[in-house]
Amino acid sequence: MTTLVSIDDIRAAAARIAGVVRRTPLIDVGGVAGQPAFAIKCENMQPAGAFKIRGAYNMMAQLPPEARAAGVITYSSGNHGQAMALAAELLGIRAVVVMPETAPRVKVAGAERLGAEVLFAGTTVLDRKARAEAEAVARGLTMVPPFDHPWIIAGQGTCGLEVVEQCAGLSAVYVPMGGGGLVSGVAVAVKTHRPEARVIGVEPEGAPKMTASRAAGHPVTLSKTSSIADGLLSIRPGDLTFAHVQALVDDLITVKENEIEDAIKWLFDNANVVAEPSGAVTVAAVLRRGTAPAGTVAIISGGNVAPEDYARYITKSAASPLRFPHRLM
Repeated sequence: MTTLVSIDDIRAAAARIAGVVRRTPLIDVGGVAGQPAFAIKCENMQPAGAFKIRGAYNMMAQLPPEARAAGVITYSSGNHGQAMALAAELLGIRAVVVMPETAPRVKVAGAERLGAEVLFAGTTVLDRKARAEAEAVARGLTMVPPFDHPWIIAGQGTCGLEVVEQCAGLSAVYVPMGGGGLVSGVAVAVKTHRPEARVIGVEPEGAPKMTASRAAGHPVTLSKTSSIADGLLSIRPGDLTFAHVQALVDDLITVKENEIEDAIKWLFDNANVVAEPSGAVTVAAVLRRGTAPAGTVAIISGGNVAPEDYARYITKSAASPLRFPHRLM
């Protein structure tokens, strides 16, 4: 039987990452002209622009001295690679990141700016994972996986711990799903403290790996994935993350490409918040439903988006141009 991450693991991670990871704000949005009123958790405001620093730093801070001396490696579509590079810089560890040949330049530049050596391999997670594993063996590097590891999940769960503390009346939390590390950790934190609150995982319609796996009753590998949400394109959930989702996540939702684009623009127009496509899927899901019970939170997982792409998203005409005040929590 798979052992799930515990709330004690998450609390220990919170203490470990304190002073490095930001306690990001919860902002009330919506509620005007028939729009749903809900709150957004702004992980786009983290160092390196995404929630990934939580798990990466939590894992790397626990590595023994010999592993730190040898260096670390990971495979990433971008945000985890940047987070690992930042954690490595803070801890004085050499870092190597394997990215897809199609990785957004803004994410490649971010990892390089933080001192990581960036390598490229194919276009799928299997391509970059294989290259990273080979490099790890050849160079004696420690792998820092993007999602399927208890230390990574515990670190990501600190986001859920903050949500519980910031939203006393929490009723539902929407979480982006790639490989499942964030939704797994958040689900542990939420279900421990607010068992009645619903945890809802969201993924792009073109990358429904968790939805397909739940339908099958076990992790499945998709033949391909495609979406503007480049951070959510894993073709298979992790074994450990799938176990968390099966045990703790109430519902899974897929959203369309145009809904993601509209959500990016909605966040710009209505909250002055910059979200990358992967981070905006949760808002897309809330807006589609058209209503949100009091205590609904959507996690904005990241804000690393190429300026030219962002300009295209926010000049669309589909989303409402209304602006209104929002409140920090």
